[in-house]
Amino acid sequence: MIENGAVLPMFYLPPVDYFTKLVDIKPDVVFEREEHFPKQTYRNRANIYSPDGRQTLTVPVIKGSKNHTKTKDVRISYDFRWQRSHWMGMQTCYRSSAYFEYYEDDFAPFYEKQTTFLIDYNSELMALLLRLLKIKLDINFADTYEATYPNLTDLRSAFSAKYTPDTEQKPYFQVFEERQGFLKNLSIIDLLFNQGPQALNYL
Repeated sequence: MIENGAVLPMFYLPPVDYFTKLVDIKPDVVFEREEHFPKQTYRNRANIYSPDGRQTLTVPVIKGSKNHTKTKDVRISYDFRWQRSHWMGMQTCYRSSAYFEYYEDDFAPFYEKQTTFLIDYNSELMALLLRLLKIKLDINFADTYEATYPNLTDLRSAFSAKYTPDTEQKPYFQVFEERQGFLKNLSIIDLLFNQGPQALNYL
């Protein structure tokens, strides 16, 4: 149990391990938005289980001043129809799951409207996920960048999109597991669409 709270990055449809830690944190969570935007992280990508295995969904961002753009200032690019691609991908992967139809009306608007800033898009999705998972948590952001947080557990670099963590994860049913077995630490939507209201008990 993380007793003193933690500082976390704000991800796009975060992985299961992220939520496992989130429900373990009390009482305070601070979300980072003042850092320089790091590339190739879950801040703008998520992994789902496709018929061919792990599939990455990436939210394209407008190229800014390289690594010196603050996360809160990163804008989403709409140069191509990535929302349509993401939503079609989710339907292909999860239409036959037990709970996709139960939740699809909650997620569909996020793939129709255009949000300017990535942090706002991720925050609105996070609020939805917290509600669906029945996790009571206020979304509070850091007002300034701090290199260290003496009174909080710093989890800003605890999750890597480049490799699967070694942490144990109890298998749950996945639509295509007969093809490639259980894939751990996919996006939380994989757990939600497959387990529905039981997702919180799993976490």
